[in-house]
Amino acid sequence: MEKYTNIETALIHAGSQIDERTGAVNTPIYQTSTYKQDGLGKMRGYEYSRTGNPTREVLESLIAELEGGYAGFAFGSGMAATTAVLSLFKSGDTILIGSNVYGGTFRVLDKVFDHFDIRYRIADTSDTEAFENAITDDVKAVMLESPANPLMTVTDIAAIAKAAKKHGLTVIVDNTFLTPYLQRPLELGADIVVHSATKYLGGHSDVVAGLAVCSDKDTAEKLAFIQNSTGGVLGPFDSFLLIKGIKTLGVRMDRHVENALKVAERLKENKAVKSIYYPGLKDDPGYETNKKQAKAPGAMISFELDERHDINVFFESLKLVCLAESLGGVESLVCHPATMTHAAIPKEIREKVGITDGLIRLSVGIENVSDIIEDIEQAIKAAEK
Repeated sequence: MEKYTNIETALIHAGSQIDERTGAVNTPIYQTSTYKQDGLGKMRGYEYSRTGNPTREVLESLIAELEGGYAGFAFGSGMAATTAVLSLFKSGDTILIGSNVYGGTFRVLDKVFDHFDIRYRIADTSDTEAFENAITDDVKAVMLESPANPLMTVTDIAAIAKAAKKHGLTVIVDNTFLTPYLQRPLELGADIVVHSATKYLGGHSDVVAGLAVCSDKDTAEKLAFIQNSTGGVLGPFDSFLLIKGIKTLGVRMDRHVENALKVAERLKENKAVKSIYYPGLKDDPGYETNKKQAKAPGAMISFELDERHDINVFFESLKLVCLAESLGGVESLVCHPATMTHAAIPKEIREKVGITDGLIRLSVGIENVSDIIEDIEQAIKAAEK
């Protein structure tokens, strides 16, 4: 944050959000495809909205400042952002990915970039020594999540970045789960941060968007070229919605985390729960590392019920918590990773990394926490065989 010391203030004021022409305190929606030119080569800063749009520009400036990066880029989805970033690499390059990543990231590497001979290998980024041993001459980057989706595995980002730099690798961190309010990967040594802004940044399940932030000018220029050339940009109205959502990110995340800590403790105490994954619990393997590098553990929890419970009945019995794809909205959402978010990953790989058919992923919302807990516990009780 170059202008604002405190992120709570930056969320609301960063990115030059006041309209200079009118003084409007909310960024106007410039719903236009093209711009009048005053003569050949005489533009007023914009020529075509794929290349640049004032509303999107404010959003891109905002996320760059929040992440402490050189430049930000807004895309039509989180996967569009990820695809643009992966397009920085060339045929023959290999990307190391964390052992549990979002299924869409796996799918685009496995089924799309494979056509261009851009390869991937899975590595355990939570073990720095194992990660470094996985580096070969063809590896050019590492892409990781921390906490990872869906097992909430925590990676020591600074340690991985240090190891990666010794080998000249680009470090890409998906910061969707924690957002820059709770974690800032560029300050820990990462080169690029990506977000599915659909999630906590938007926060209201009303926009699909992706963001990327680069730490240096050279990478930013390359990504700007890819963004303009491939055209997966975010529209002005969605950019406006995202700016609006980010303004309340701080107060929402505080409530999300407060609720998640209480829900996790109750799940841990419930005898029907045989395993729980949440770095906010002191006995979680990632607790100390997450505490060192992040302000809080976020609000994503995964857990498994024991064999005496039918997860299908559990899902069907929920009344408040909604069974749905996605996460990070004000409402609590639950999903089944094996058949939903991570269905693109082959079963043998899922099971090898711990994404079992019994795994349940919970996005804890900002409702009254007593209502969330009551709904989960009654559904668990209903699911008992």
